[in-house]
Amino acid sequence: MAEPPVPGTPEPAAAAPPPPARPAESWGARAGRRLRNFLIVTVLGAIALAALYSWIATSWSYSTGDRAGYVQKFSRKGWVCKTWEGEIAMVALPGSMPEMFSFTVRDETVAAEINKAIGERMVLTYDYHLPLPSCFGETRYWVKAVRRVGP
Repeated sequence: MAEPPVPGTPEPAAAAPPPPARPAESWGARAGRRLRNFLIVTVLGAIALAALYSWIATSWSYSTGDRAGYVQKFSRKGWVCKTWEGEIAMVALPGSMPEMFSFTVRDETVAAEINKAIGERMVLTYDYHLPLPSCFGETRYWVKAVRRVGP
């Protein structure tokens, strides 16, 4: 026979019920979850690599230089991302065929200077960048400065 509890003493803790048994997970469910996690990590990794490449390609230039001539064509282009695209005719000798140099301008102040000087001889200072999507410009040559020179 069990003795009655003494007043003021705590009652013994009742044993916790065991957790409910998880149903056995099928091999297909585990494989599906692993595949989903792999795809998520792969997509996020690809996005991170594309962002890193774009940052490096826009901030680092392969080469820099100057081209002199007359701007023949200059317009603002693009479906979503608008950039200024142009061509400068570089004449080596009078009477010879000019060599055309295509370029991109991303800075509005430089574009305004070029628009003011169309028809005059000018020197464009440019950076040559790694290939990028067309949203950054149609060419790899990004003009960063312009100066007018004599006729």
